[in-house]
Amino acid sequence: MDNQKVKKAVLPVAGYGTRFLPATKATPKEMLPIIDKPLVQYAVEEAAQIGIKDIIFITSHTKESIEKHFNRSYELEDKLITSKKNTYLEKINPDLFKDLTFTFINQEEQLGLGHAISLAKNEIQDEPFAVLLPDDLFFSEPSCMSQLLNVYNQYKSSVIAVNKIDKANIHKYGVISSKDNASPYKIDFIVEKPHAKDAPSNIAVCGRYILSSNIFEHLENVKKDDSGEIQLTDAIQSLLEKEAVMACLYEGEKYDCGSKKGFVEATIKLALNDDSLKKDITSFIREIVE
Repeated sequence: MDNQKVKKAVLPVAGYGTRFLPATKATPKEMLPIIDKPLVQYAVEEAAQIGIKDIIFITSHTKESIEKHFNRSYELEDKLITSKKNTYLEKINPDLFKDLTFTFINQEEQLGLGHAISLAKNEIQDEPFAVLLPDDLFFSEPSCMSQLLNVYNQYKSSVIAVNKIDKANIHKYGVISSKDNASPYKIDFIVEKPHAKDAPSNIAVCGRYILSSNIFEHLENVKKDDSGEIQLTDAIQSLLEKEAVMACLYEGEKYDCGSKKGFVEATIKLALNDDSLKKDITSFIREIVE
């Protein structure tokens, strides 16, 4: 991957969002708002901020609203201009998005994250690319993707974001082992959702990656797991046999917005970071906890 810039990002958004039913029966989980922006927009912004130009959504036929959100709405723009609400024009058409290209690929069957990523092969070709899981919302400066890009630029190899997880929850994640004592770690082994007693470490994968295009060959060859899914983690383990993969210990805060707890926590966090909301929300929290 020498001297190749990361210009493309894959965002898997085809999941059913069952943990948020009935809200997600008609509204994609990724379109649920965190304050005034849908969850998926935060991931797109994070990608755009590191210079990515092509956003590739792996989606489903039930999620047309995601495509509508990232397409221009000329009728709404005209209405805002007529109503002299020009400040909202930047909100619906951020300057950050003006040079982005959005591609939508339909995932007809839910066969795991690895399968979703494999569908982007023709769009990616032989370039390195980012993967962002919109369920994971990150807060930091520099961003999680910026931290990964720094490691990628230094080592010219695939790199995944990791953080340290309590062993009681380690079974929910991909887990790495490494002989290195500090980040970035050169990964020796990676396993998907091990039992706590079998986990090689407490260092778990979180939802940001920069991957070599060679991952597609390994995605084609890994076997489905016991649930019939193709796991990206298994393909990364296979990739390790051919080339180095690094892990970057993410510095910042992460919220799992695929869970109700994480979704509410992220909403509160952003509200307290918003100068127009902070005072009122702080007062409200004090009232209800006293």
